Order: sequence, then C-alpha cells, then structure tokens
Amino acid sequence: MTHPWIDLVRNSDPLTTLYSTVPPLNDVRLRSIHLNWRGPTLTLRIDLPSFPDNAPVDWIESGNDTFQCHLQFLAVNNFRMSAWRPPTLASISISSTHDRRISVSATGEQTIFSFDSSDSILVGHMSAFTACEAGQDTGPRNFLGRVDSRRFKSLPNTYEKTFYEHL
Repeated sequence: MTHPWIDLVRNSDPLTTLYSTVPPLNDVRLRSIHLNWRGPTLTLRIDLPSFPDNAPVDWIESGNDTFQCHLQFLAVNNFRMSAWRPPTLASISISSTHDRRISVSATGEQTIFSFDSSDSILVGHMSAFTACEAGQDTGPRNFLGRVDSRRFKSLPNTYEKTFYEHL
C-alpha cells in the first residue's frame, strides 16, 4: 500500500506551511545522495517539482524559482543502485512493507536505485534559489532555517559534514 510521502515526514510543519498542497515526489530533480554508516542513514538532496505557493517574501523578492530540501531516511538497508548520473529528473515512490518499514525506489532516465528504511523520514536544509539555464543549483540561495541562513549564502561544498550529514 502506498502512502502520501508527507505523512511519513516527522517534521513536516515547514513544508506544510510553505505549500498549500505539498507536491508528490514525481519529476523531482535529484541532486545528490549521501550515505552515512551511522544509523545507517541515506540523505537525498532534491528540488521539488513546484515552487512553494506560500514562500517567504525574501525568496520572492530575490527572484527564486526553485525549492530544494534534504530528505533523510533512517535505518537503511538493502541499498541497490544500477544507474546514477546527477542531476537528473526522477520519480521517487515509497510504499509500506512491514514492521514500520518502507521500501523506497527512484527511477529516472539516468538514475535507478532502491532501499528499505524505517517509516520515519526527516526533512531539512530547505532553501530557495534561482535555477541557472542549465539547471545548476550554484549561486546565491535563501535558506529557511536560521542556522543555515547565518552559515551559508550558497550551497556548501560536499565535505561540509554539518550540512550533508545532519538535519
């Protein structure tokens, strides 16, 4: 049985405040996957398919048109990947299995992977930026969280563990 993904997000308040209706995980731009042996956890950095209809004023005034966030999955196992060429458009499907576990799969033209995890998803590092013509996510961005807003004005380098390993 497939559940709406937002119902599995433990800290969904920021998303449900930004969006009147949180979009499905169809045609998301998948930017990165971060695997961490602690937990073990898997974090996806994605652009949602639509910009929030209740975006903060500074996002609108900055001309931002793309919303990005991290989705973190806990107690991950059975990770399988047969294609990965980011950034790519992909659809992410989530279905319940048993014992409070879910099965997650992502499929796109250049990406195919799947894994199992606990049925508790975390969202974090929410930000907005103006996508470049080629779809890149470099350049200035506005972060929703106060800590991220103070620390970063653009996407941090991939070795910034406090950004990529912690929400």
